[in-house]
Amino acid sequence: MKLGIVGLPGSGKSTVFEALTQKAAAGPKGETCIGTVRVPDNRLDVLNEMYGRKKKIYAQVEYLLPGTASHTRPGGRDSQPWNLVKDCDALIHVIRNFKVYGLEDPTPREDFHKLDQDLMLADLVVVENRLERLELDGKRGKKIEEEELSLLNECHLKLETEVPLRKISDLASAQHLRGYTFLSAKQVLVLFNNEDEVHELPDAPELASQENCMVIRGKLEQELAQMSVEEADEFLTEFNITASAMNRVIKRSHEVLGLITFFTIGDKEVRAWTVEQGTCAIDAAEVIHTDMKKGFIRAEVLSYADLMDAGSYQAAKKKGTVRLESKTYDVKDGDIVYIRFNV
Repeated sequence: MKLGIVGLPGSGKSTVFEALTQKAAAGPKGETCIGTVRVPDNRLDVLNEMYGRKKKIYAQVEYLLPGTASHTRPGGRDSQPWNLVKDCDALIHVIRNFKVYGLEDPTPREDFHKLDQDLMLADLVVVENRLERLELDGKRGKKIEEEELSLLNECHLKLETEVPLRKISDLASAQHLRGYTFLSAKQVLVLFNNEDEVHELPDAPELASQENCMVIRGKLEQELAQMSVEEADEFLTEFNITASAMNRVIKRSHEVLGLITFFTIGDKEVRAWTVEQGTCAIDAAEVIHTDMKKGFIRAEVLSYADLMDAGSYQAAKKKGTVRLESKTYDVKDGDIVYIRFNV
């Protein structure tokens, strides 16, 4: 999973990046920062202890903080850095909700719409350029993909009326549009960067009801990320933080993207894998290794809850909770999967 961190200048994007990755975001102006962190999962720890493997491999999430030049106006000559977040699975939109000496009071609602409009404008430029090209190809007698043309015209209509493509699921997920990697089609997690003492969402009820929103106290969380485990525990208690920003944002990001985790247990390792909800067994097999998809026979499946209830894999087999599933089986969150294959 790869998440792009975006926001207006002064929103605290670098602070949030450091809080999430425990990695400094300092560098020359325009430099892009990338941080990779593991997805915490107590179930993987339990499985590793139960099976005694040498390694446990967590799923990972990558955070990308585009360089400052990415906030130039989309569509112009300097809009190239916007392309850095095009291959991200989703966007984290950081919004300033704290006061800064010398700046106006925060305006979360206006700031959200300002950047959202920039994303839509970037997409509109792409759509219009492509439509012009298709029109020219048609005049030259080249065959036009009618489905693509129809979808692009619909995108143009929505973007002109300031409707982000993520709000139209048929457009956001359309196979013919995947190559365009539209920015406004990506799911967004709105992260209000609050004052140290403020726990609540800002007074913007329409955002809370229409978007995926959560609060982070960026400066506090940045300090927390630099502490030892013992210091962090005291800090969490003192400031009434139930979990670190990293854990909370990862969890919420999974929910926004509709992701689930399944597990494999090999001879040397236990491992967590992240896939979209609704992924069938044969496609989950491909995530592990392409050969498994090519030679797929069956998936042997046991849910984590059933394993805990039985106490061991063998006991679960006796209880009949270990199942053989076909390639069309939808893998569930917490499934322990063993792929039977032959190539």
